[in-house]
Amino acid sequence: MKQILLSFFLIFNLQQLNAQTSILIKDRSTGESIPGVLVKIQGQENKVSDENGSLELPLDKVSILVFSHVAFETISMQVAPEDEVEIYMNPSTNALSEVIVSGFESERPLVHQAGAISKVLENELYRFNENSVLSAFNTKPGIRIEQRAPASYRISIRGSSLRSPFGVRNVKVYWNDIPFTFPDGTTDLNILDLSNIQNTEIIKGPAGSIFGAGNGGVISFESKKQISENYLSSDLGFGDFGLLRYRVGIDQKLENGSLSASYVRQQSEGFREHSAVDRKVFQIALNTDISDKQSLTTQILYSDLDYQIPGALTTAQLEEDRRQARPGSVEQNSSIAQKTLFGTLSHHIELGNKWENNTALYLSSKEFENPFILDYKRETAFSYGGRTKFTLEDNWRGFPVRLLLGGEYQYGNTLAQNFGNRNGQADTVRFSDDLVTTQAFLFQQLEVEWTSKLLMTLGFSENFSRYDINRSIDAGPNTPASNERRFDPLIIPRIALVYKVNEHSGIHGSISSGFSPPTIAEVRTNEGSINLDLEAERGINYEAGYRSQLGIFNLDFTAFYFKLDQTITTFTNEQGVVLFRNAGATDQRGVEVSLDYSPFRSQGSLIEEVKLNHAFTGHYFTFANFESGGNDFSGNQLTGVSPNTLINLLDIRSRTGLYMNFTHQYVDEIPLNDANTVFQEAYNLVGSRLGWRNTFGSKWDLEVYGGVDNLLDETYSLGNDLNAFANRFYQPAPGRNFYGGVKVGMRY
Repeated sequence: MKQILLSFFLIFNLQQLNAQTSILIKDRSTGESIPGVLVKIQGQENKVSDENGSLELPLDKVSILVFSHVAFETISMQVAPEDEVEIYMNPSTNALSEVIVSGFESERPLVHQAGAISKVLENELYRFNENSVLSAFNTKPGIRIEQRAPASYRISIRGSSLRSPFGVRNVKVYWNDIPFTFPDGTTDLNILDLSNIQNTEIIKGPAGSIFGAGNGGVISFESKKQISENYLSSDLGFGDFGLLRYRVGIDQKLENGSLSASYVRQQSEGFREHSAVDRKVFQIALNTDISDKQSLTTQILYSDLDYQIPGALTTAQLEEDRRQARPGSVEQNSSIAQKTLFGTLSHHIELGNKWENNTALYLSSKEFENPFILDYKRETAFSYGGRTKFTLEDNWRGFPVRLLLGGEYQYGNTLAQNFGNRNGQADTVRFSDDLVTTQAFLFQQLEVEWTSKLLMTLGFSENFSRYDINRSIDAGPNTPASNERRFDPLIIPRIALVYKVNEHSGIHGSISSGFSPPTIAEVRTNEGSINLDLEAERGINYEAGYRSQLGIFNLDFTAFYFKLDQTITTFTNEQGVVLFRNAGATDQRGVEVSLDYSPFRSQGSLIEEVKLNHAFTGHYFTFANFESGGNDFSGNQLTGVSPNTLINLLDIRSRTGLYMNFTHQYVDEIPLNDANTVFQEAYNLVGSRLGWRNTFGSKWDLEVYGGVDNLLDETYSLGNDLNAFANRFYQPAPGRNFYGGVKVGMRY
């Protein structure tokens, strides 16, 4: 009997040792099998799927496998010893028909979207120095991020930064579907680190029918939501001018969701005198599936940011020493210290077979301190708000329809005080205001597929906004008083059509209206005046475009004409304070073209992929009619807008893990004043990043990289002051500089 039991035990274990797990690997988007997938298994030789996408593995326990293919996103997951296992891989987005975007709250392939939409993927953020989103965004046609000083950003989408001497205005920003733009119309983009962003969508031009105020467009950031494995990670980056950035993060799978947390600190002494930065960002996110039809996400973001402001230089100062600070900046400690806490709660529910709802709420608080050469500002701000949308998918008389109904509300309260500045310390109070801002709108959108080829979108929103400025202290000649500005309710429509030429190409056209009320910073300026006569900008945009995947080529072409009335522009008074005025009308005509292709892709070859991208922006913007101070500027180029920009990218990836990214950017001359008498000269920026990344066994990931920015050592300004008093136009950018870093990740 013992011999029989022993024989059975040996046979059973021999069968276990020889047990084969059959794996079938498929394309998630098409369901087709994928041949040539490299599978890494800890403690075993690498395997490759056959022509049917299949392979067999001798697994006797649960193991972590890494699946990689040049045309698909690399994934790693636990696989148990079973008879048959199916693995689904997501295509790498090298074709327009594979790029899915939400756009105007309509999740479709980009090739069949009605509107000028750009997507910035996570891998695009990390092909440059990892200290900001600036370089990646500036590779997209029609989009430009300027940096007047480290951590002082200005976003221009189709020339929308004209009214932004500092900060982000006239652009609506969302983070995980939650309004990230404050109710007063400003956005603190500088509180986010790259680690808080995974993917980004950018709508160019007015999108008021669904997103409210902002003629420039919409930026929608999304942080990492799907956690497929338990993962610990750590990054270390360094570079010239004292750059040091380090990050630690953890992703933890839970029974019905996931938890992730990260902390990152970035420090730099800066290229110029008095341009140091110190930023600390902590984020924690919890995702949970309440049921098969409900999910809940909550996040907390805390940012502690300090940065110095060197100020603008004249031509003479620039030629003397472009690294110097503006006289007075150091003595007055011109700088910003800002602490921000942002908490969010998002809920998704399926309501039957046809309806679903997404609701997101947020709370935010901010402490802001800004000593400047001319004054000293302190602000304490609190805001809350949310966005909800109901979506219906149905058929109407045989036509597929999608109906969207929703609303957004934001409330903000700021205690703002301005003091004199005595050697960098707050002196006597000059004026103190209690600022209350309210923004709200309702939106409706209907999509109808009239035929299998023709899709129509019709949307509009009803918008409401008001400011209350209650002045309690005024050391000047004005008497403290309460001021109110209520803007008339506005209805903002949009109509768009898409014609699907085939599955890989489409023609789109749209007519959309937009508006942008002045921000509190434009109504209430630093010298104490309150300009209640400033009107909201109103515009209408006509747009047509063509997208196509032609073999290895992806083409995206858009032409537009934007007519803007009551344009808000800047001017500077004799004390150097930036003020605002409505400047008649502007005509904005432009073309935006993107072409990318992969002339070589071969799984298993030494060089696995070579990819190129070219992006051209032609913005031919002029003042239609604008008179100021007895001068007629009608017909002049729009201030601060480069008429021509060209981007060229080259990416090479090898089987060994080595990669190279090469970037060239040409920027045409830029008019710096309304009279078009001062221009920044055209310049060429060249940069490159080299690196090596690999996976060891099934647990460890390692990447080492190094790069150079401004390889040609060009002298240029990345964020000019427009219509500057005393001809202080220039904010010099760094010359040639180097950076590097290392990243380590571990699955557990």
